[in-house]
Amino acid sequence: MSDQSRPPRSAAGQRQAKPYRRPKKDPVRLLAFEALRAVDERDAYANLVLPPLLRKARQTEGFEARDAALATELVYGTLRRQGTYDAVIKACIDRPLREVDPPVLDVLSLGAHQLLGTRIPPHAAVSASVELARVVLGDGRAKFVNAVLRKIAAHDLDGWLERVAPPYEEDAEEHLAVYHSHPRWVVSALWDALGGGRAGIEDLLEADNERPEVTLVARPGRSTTDELVEALGEDSALPGRWSPYAVRMAEGGEPGALEAVRDGRAGVQDEGSQLVAMALAAAPVEGRDERWLDGCAGPGGKAALLGALAAQRGAFLLASEKQPHRARLVERALAGNPGPYQVIAADGTRPPWRPGSFDRVLMDVPCSGLGALRRRPEARWRRRPEDLEGFAPLQRALLREALSAVRVGGLVGYATCSPHLAETRVVVDDVLRGRGAGASPVDAELIDARPYMGGVPALGDGPDVQLWPHLHGTDAMYLALIRRTG
Repeated sequence: MSDQSRPPRSAAGQRQAKPYRRPKKDPVRLLAFEALRAVDERDAYANLVLPPLLRKARQTEGFEARDAALATELVYGTLRRQGTYDAVIKACIDRPLREVDPPVLDVLSLGAHQLLGTRIPPHAAVSASVELARVVLGDGRAKFVNAVLRKIAAHDLDGWLERVAPPYEEDAEEHLAVYHSHPRWVVSALWDALGGGRAGIEDLLEADNERPEVTLVARPGRSTTDELVEALGEDSALPGRWSPYAVRMAEGGEPGALEAVRDGRAGVQDEGSQLVAMALAAAPVEGRDERWLDGCAGPGGKAALLGALAAQRGAFLLASEKQPHRARLVERALAGNPGPYQVIAADGTRPPWRPGSFDRVLMDVPCSGLGALRRRPEARWRRRPEDLEGFAPLQRALLREALSAVRVGGLVGYATCSPHLAETRVVVDDVLRGRGAGASPVDAELIDARPYMGGVPALGDGPDVQLWPHLHGTDAMYLALIRRTG
């Protein structure tokens, strides 16, 4: 080293300390950190937290499309791979993971995702994460972040998985849980629902970690797929796989920028959700077909499609939602519906309508949401097995009331965005057979739902239907069609 390159010395011959440098604020990573803190501290959902943060950043920070894309990837990628990254971080520290402050863990997880889940160069990933730590945590804890991330950078993702996941042959469920970043109990539940061998469950878990497409629905009689394709541009639009009303946004983008979406003539709706509403509308009923009910209508996507389909037949739709604020969302979704409808705030387990009032009833019950982990990756870490015990009585009560609300010869669709057997077939079987305290069998029969699912393949043996992300490209929606016989 030349004399000119050495740091200057004081008069006493001691090297002078480097002057303090202010940390550089990186708006993209700072926004991603804020989103993760909101998810952790407020039990918020990223799909609700992130859009307003991005809108504000466009106005105040001059965010461009690439900035928004990176922030979105950092948030969702970190949440999806949280279980894997936790295992890696745990291997790089000398204390239990629970003893690491949550904000520190969020910065470490963001750094781990950049190192192991993106193409960002390792030195840049570490440097940017340490700068973020200096801004949000302070210099002291930034040193800890730096030390841990340098250890993580020593191996790629495959190398770490070999180190932190047990061999499949020794513990298959834990191996899959770490490799594919799902809680062990969720792996077990999905495997039970799916059946089959290793390939099927791995395909499903991988699909849960993929970024889902944004799918639009052109509400019949109010909009068309041609209109949506023209508004998006042919290069940015793909036809739906199964629903004739679906258009997939190939380039992502902002659905709210489309006039048809702003007007409520179209909406954002997964094809699995569209198929459920279409199947209930397509299956035959005996006799009149004039009054339809959506008994758990919030936030309104299925109600809007049902309302449009009902209007084509001159049928009336009653959309009921227990929570007033969600009922207002339903009202907004149905505004402008060409046929007769009414939205009310009512408890479906203690309904204001008379028994036998409806010809068709949809009961899309509250559930664990394990079928939409692509869209809400944080739900996999938030849910617990005991949550299903809390949903079970409500799901059974809602299905019993739905079967009471429909007339003899009419049809009930029991739907849920979960493939967990305790929320799907077990509920239907228990209600029909009258299992449970004070319950009695219901005069009703399951009908085969598969012919009314728009030609979707791989639907199993029936009569109920389970959709899957890896097989159908949809959320894991479940549907049982039940006809009242007495």
